[in-house]
Amino acid sequence: MADDLKISTGTKSEKYQTLVPQIKALLEGENDLIANLGNVSAALKEQFNFLWVGFYLVKNDELVLGPFQGPVACTRIKKGKGVCGASWAEKKIILVPDVEAFPGHIACSSASRSEIVIPIIDSSERVIGVLDVDSEELDSFDETDATYLSDIINLVGFNLGK
Repeated sequence: MADDLKISTGTKSEKYQTLVPQIKALLEGENDLIANLGNVSAALKEQFNFLWVGFYLVKNDELVLGPFQGPVACTRIKKGKGVCGASWAEKKIILVPDVEAFPGHIACSSASRSEIVIPIIDSSERVIGVLDVDSEELDSFDETDATYLSDIINLVGFNLGK
């Protein structure tokens, strides 16, 4: 898909419903993980104007920064540290309405006010990475985001063994 992204102006659900098929089209026929993660990050950032959207991938017992869109970010995160590390350790989606209230929050950007992190779990039930999304607004994320962001992760495929 070489066309520009069609930006929706409806409800959050309508925006995702417009975006998901476009992401699917972006990913079709492309097997390079880094290229796909870059396009997913860009599409989410462009549609929702989030502060930061990106991926961290597990390498040598750390989350290492992968493709992202937004301000510069923390390069490495230990398991259990911050929201990303907690999502990895707990193997669950973490919604943070106010990052100031999250114990041990890692402030890569002082502009971040709320966050959602989706773990990426392989077929062996191992977390192989996370999708991290930050907003400049408090309480930006909810179950709608959790559902659609999980769907988007499933589109990527994550064939890291190849």
